[in-house]
Amino acid sequence: MDENSTIETANRVLANTYKRFPIVFESGHGAVLTDAAGREYVDFVAGIAVCNLGHANEKVAAALAAQAQKLFHVSNLFYTTPQVELASWLVDHSFADRVFFCNSGAEANEAAIKLARKNFFDKGNFDRWRIVAMEQSFHGRTYATLSATGQKKVREGFEPILEGFDFVPFNDIDALRARVSEKTCAVLLELVQGEGGVLCATREYIEAARRLCDETGTILIFDEIQTGIGRTGKLFCYEHYGVTPDIMTLAKALGNGLPIGAMLANEEKCLAFTPGSHASTFGGTPVITAAALEVLRQMERDHILEKSCKTGEYFKTRLTWLKDRHDIIEDVRGIGLMLGMRLKIPGTPIVEKCMEKGYLINCTQENILRFIPPLVITRDQVDGLIDCLDDIFAEQNK
Repeated sequence: MDENSTIETANRVLANTYKRFPIVFESGHGAVLTDAAGREYVDFVAGIAVCNLGHANEKVAAALAAQAQKLFHVSNLFYTTPQVELASWLVDHSFADRVFFCNSGAEANEAAIKLARKNFFDKGNFDRWRIVAMEQSFHGRTYATLSATGQKKVREGFEPILEGFDFVPFNDIDALRARVSEKTCAVLLELVQGEGGVLCATREYIEAARRLCDETGTILIFDEIQTGIGRTGKLFCYEHYGVTPDIMTLAKALGNGLPIGAMLANEEKCLAFTPGSHASTFGGTPVITAAALEVLRQMERDHILEKSCKTGEYFKTRLTWLKDRHDIIEDVRGIGLMLGMRLKIPGTPIVEKCMEKGYLINCTQENILRFIPPLVITRDQVDGLIDCLDDIFAEQNK
């Protein structure tokens, strides 16, 4: 099937839930993707912050293939070594004591919401089930996570959403303090709002949120679906703040493109999950956990965090250089290799022009260019994108 046939067939047989660009990708290596016509693109999207170790990572593929030759699936009624080893690695490298595996970020957040509510139910506090979330947040597209998402455009058409979610402005501790009540079981937030425009939480806000939760007995949940597994220059974004949550969710880069999600919690909070209280048929299967374990080991073994942190600092400096050259740019924001550039014009035409020149970038909130490349992106590849954007912005100013 050639490129045109693939697109035509896709438009006929696939649900029309994505606005797809007319490109059919067939292969990739590192931060470069190749389409069906042999054209190459430097990827600054990484499957939406997923392929942190790059495309077709040989060692992850080898771990996947080796496990596939032994065991695919036996259900969570039994133990498997890869799942236990992955959970142990996550516990050893985080605040958490226990891990629940699932298949996606939405499912991980769903588990976190259920665990928070179950904690108070088990204590007989049946009125304490509301959750405070942030405006402009994004937590998934299941009904619970959709209801927890603070973007009207995402919820539109699916009302009525589930009850029990209250929203406050991001980084506004007074608003948060005013909203948390005796009926609040949890505060749910992203440390960097990716879909919300690459907005970073301030240290003061996160520290105050932790104090507030401690004072009121409220559970603090960090959604690290997009920020986790090295995206911000540390394994987990909360490490930048010196503040630990009670519950944390992971997905995306944990499997480097393979479907896996995880909810991590401390011992006290995880006691509310007992046999039969929650489950996932395909959560933590041997094949996927073997691959995810190799992802984490490779990041540690090859010092990916240190390298990506330096590249992220360099990238942000180059984006700031662009801002100083072009009035069309309002600001540059972000941390590590999760960066954003707010424009005074719509961003989609810029995305399309970059694509024509062989660079893949992303636009969110209509005018914010988002850069979330594989962590193995090189300085030369960053420089190539900067030159591309410089030319495009110069054309805009004519």
